[in-house]
Amino acid sequence: MRKRVEGKKFSRKAEPRRAFLRSLARALLVSERITTTETRGKELARLVERLVTKARKGGVLVHRELARSFDPPTVKKLMNDIAPRYKERPGGYTRVIKLTPRSSDGAKMVIVEFVK
Repeated sequence: MRKRVEGKKFSRKAEPRRAFLRSLARALLVSERITTTETRGKELARLVERLVTKARKGGVLVHRELARSFDPPTVKKLMNDIAPRYKERPGGYTRVIKLTPRSSDGAKMVIVEFVK
């Protein structure tokens, strides 16, 4: 039984799973729109919402926390471009748009993008 266990495992151990989600988050932060599978997209949206909320607070501590997980250009874009854009918005920075299934294996696909 799951008993309130949050998040998906993606058939990976903890550290590879974190690295996988970090790479997806970096791709979304850099391009502001990516296409991925539904499960990955929903989990990615949760992670990015938390990152943007944290970045909105600003400050040196937040900058250092983000720098531990992301490269300097990504942190700079998040802190200077993305976070100020949503300063007045209380949440819901991303949207998940469903697409047609992938033709090769029928996987449910989505677009994850930032709300303008």
